[in-house]
Order: sequence, then C-alpha cells, then structure tokens
Amino acid sequence: MKSVVVIPARYASTRFPGKPLVKLLGKPMILWVAELCAKAVGQASVYVATEDERIANTVREAGFRAVMTSTTALTGTDRIAEAARQIDAEIFINVQGDEPLLNPNDILEIIGKKEAYPDEIINGYCPLAAEEDPYNINIPKVVFTGDHRLLYISRLPVPGYKNTGKKPEAYYKQVCIYAFTRDELQQYHHYGRKSRLEDSEDIEILRFFEWGATVRMVETSPGSLAIDVKEDIPMVEKHLRAMQRKA
Repeated sequence: MKSVVVIPARYASTRFPGKPLVKLLGKPMILWVAELCAKAVGQASVYVATEDERIANTVREAGFRAVMTSTTALTGTDRIAEAARQIDAEIFINVQGDEPLLNPNDILEIIGKKEAYPDEIINGYCPLAAEEDPYNINIPKVVFTGDHRLLYISRLPVPGYKNTGKKPEAYYKQVCIYAFTRDELQQYHHYGRKSRLEDSEDIEILRFFEWGATVRMVETSPGSLAIDVKEDIPMVEKHLRAMQRKA
C-alpha cells in the first residue's frame, strides 16, 4: 500500500500566528518536521498542506512538495482530506507540523499498524515527560483499553480519581501522528462541522467517535514535545541541541 506523509501547516493559527515558520535554532519549524518525515518515507513522499503561500514557498525552496488547501478547513485533518484529493496514495499519515522532536521510526510503526488494521484509525501516544504537567490544557491526555483502543482523549487529566490513593501512576498524551485511508478522510470531511465533543475539547480526532470508528493507539518513542505556544520554544530548542550533539 502506498503511504505518504502530509503535514498540515496553517499560518493563521489563533494561539500562535505564523507558527510553522517560527525559527528553531535558525531553521523554520516546518522544515525540521518535514526533514524528519523524509527520513521515514523519503522526501518525494512528504507533502505540506497549507493555505498560505509563505509556507508553500518555504517548503518548495527546501525541495518538498506543497499542496494548497482552503482557508476554511476546520481542522488539520480536514486540511489533509482536501490535500488527499490531489495526492495518489492509499495510506495518508498526518504528522502535525509542531512536532520537531518526533522519531521517524514512529512514522514507520504507525504505517505498519495501519497496514495491519486497515479499517481502524491509528494514532500515537506516549507517557508524559517529567517536565510536562497533566493539568496543562495544551496537552491532550489519552485513556485506552487493554488492547489499545482509544476510550477518550481530553485536555483535562484523565483518568480522574475520587480517592487520592487511586491517582494514576502515569498519564499518557496523544502524539500527533495519525494514519487514515482516503475514504476515512473524506467521511471525516463530509461530516461538515465539528462534533460536540470535538468542539468542546478542541481535539479533532474526537469527530471519528460520532460514527463509531475505532481509533487504535500505538505507543511511540518518549520525549516528543510539541510547540503549542511561544513559551514552548526554549524547551524544544534545548532538546534539539541535545539531539544535534548526539548525531
């Protein structure tokens, strides 16, 4: 099955306008992510889906492919669905453009799991890092069954507890690497609106719950840190420097 990575990159972010082009150690964040994706699937199979010519020009100048999408896409997954109409592939891997510390091997793991479970949505997760606060609403936390089917995802700490002695030993966060087929993306997009839970939590994968789709969680490498707000930049740059020293 032919697999491609599509990175949604919106310039007009509400919380952080221009985020895909923010410089991390002197290089636009979108290029950090695209280069890591290329290590997994090859540069020719990496696309950036964007509504903005500045982002498109940046990725094209670096040798990557850009797909222009609408300014009205409700979510990154809707943007991927628009892009999928222009790309010849069977499996579409959505890698969020604010994950410059992801492990390329995790992309391959997600692809392999999608090939094994073609009728299920695939999403990554890992334990929260020591410096991450489960009460941080910018970090979606996940709970899942013993066989790794997603039960719920929330910006609040889940699972909750009534007795302090029952506090979870660990919390798990969503890692924004997803796998879909073209049909799954189009069904998502044709829903035409955010679902009630999706809109409340502002977590796009919750829309799949509306028609009973199964979301299978795949554990990824620990240490992935997303940039949600400007205050996240110093910590991510610290980790990028550490990665460069090890290389």
